[in-house]
Amino acid sequence: MRIKNRKVLVVGLAKSGVAAANFLLKKGAHVTITDLKSCQELQKEIGQLEGKVRLALGGHTEADFLNADLIVISPGVPTRLSELKHAVARGIPILSEVELAYPFLDGKIIGITGSNGKTTTTALIGEIFKNAGRDAVVAGNIGTPLIQFAEAAPAVSDRVYVVELSSFQLENVRKFKCDIALLLNVTPDHLDRYVSFEDYALAKERIFMNQTRRDYAVLNVDNSLSLSMAEGRKSQVVLFSRRQRLSEGIYVDDRSIYIRWKDQHHHLMPVKDIRLQGGHNLENVLAATAAGFLSGVELGVMAETFRKFAGVEHRLEFTRRVDGVDYYNDSKGTNVDSATQGIQALDQRLILIMGGKDKGGDFTVLRSLVGKKAKLLILIGAATEKIFAALGQEVETVRAKDMKEAVELARSRAVPGDAVLLEPGCASFDMFQNYEHRGRVFKEIVHALPGE
Repeated sequence: MRIKNRKVLVVGLAKSGVAAANFLLKKGAHVTITDLKSCQELQKEIGQLEGKVRLALGGHTEADFLNADLIVISPGVPTRLSELKHAVARGIPILSEVELAYPFLDGKIIGITGSNGKTTTTALIGEIFKNAGRDAVVAGNIGTPLIQFAEAAPAVSDRVYVVELSSFQLENVRKFKCDIALLLNVTPDHLDRYVSFEDYALAKERIFMNQTRRDYAVLNVDNSLSLSMAEGRKSQVVLFSRRQRLSEGIYVDDRSIYIRWKDQHHHLMPVKDIRLQGGHNLENVLAATAAGFLSGVELGVMAETFRKFAGVEHRLEFTRRVDGVDYYNDSKGTNVDSATQGIQALDQRLILIMGGKDKGGDFTVLRSLVGKKAKLLILIGAATEKIFAALGQEVETVRAKDMKEAVELARSRAVPGDAVLLEPGCASFDMFQNYEHRGRVFKEIVHALPGE
């Protein structure tokens, strides 16, 4: 890809936008950055730029899009933006940050996507390779933009790039290819961005683009939409299931994990020895097993990793026990299906803190579960009234003006043996910078509570 002396527009000055701009500057591009936020709102990000760029902030101008030779968009920028549509009509290439990085990487790429579980699975695969002594980096939606590793990619490498990929990142891939592509599940999410659920599912399926017979597509038998994508794949399909024994794939049978692939048949470990709890995490472990096995990682290394791996921050993260009450941070539960998994994972009587920016989810599917497991539902954020309408008749429900009031209400009603679970079921952008910020605020408030 030729970059030197080309006019490149970077749309969105968040983490991946900053990283893309810095990469482009080093490659000799003439960079313009546009963002809806003002210069004052983006002072921190502007300070992270490593060269001279032209800033067009506080709104988009169509001329900036039409004058570009190439446009790189951040994941949060919707492709239905009118300025982007006009650029497409002019034949101007539009790339995601991962697509920009791809030609400058040397090594294998393991890509992970799904509506839920992708961060945990990505971190788990990264840990497997670390414990195996392999040269691997963890990147993408999990935190570090992939383009930052393209800057330092060695000329010849056995490096493995373990990349979490959101549907937003996959929308604008063209040549990007995963050697091993994992699709964990597809359930309704981001319906505030996509025209339909089918449109969202098609974005997820793009993780298999450009794969050949030498590559692998890893799919979940227990998720019908994931399984349906096995048909017509050019790559080798590897299935996993926690619910049924498979003739070939990674599966659970008699409370143990087994691997059956071609002429190989292995017992990996008993399920009870896995540190991560919950059926959804068992699926994550099975997917990670597939990635490790197909990459030649020793079975013993994988089993030992699964025994020790405690999970990722903000995903069913035990925060503190206060006077016999457990507090859990599941701020990464940003959709209804993820909320379902979080609620199911805990055995205690629950006080739930839910709410945030609605993503078009159907909260009525939680009625039976919330009615059975929760003693109190506390609502915060912009989706308060929608969630109240869906669940308010199933359990005592109260509203709180902010996270501090929500935690204090939970503290006042909890008794020893209860668990207080932050399980938003929504995005965070109505009250917080992101789900990480929301989780940190929750934890800070919990750690400040008096008691032992």
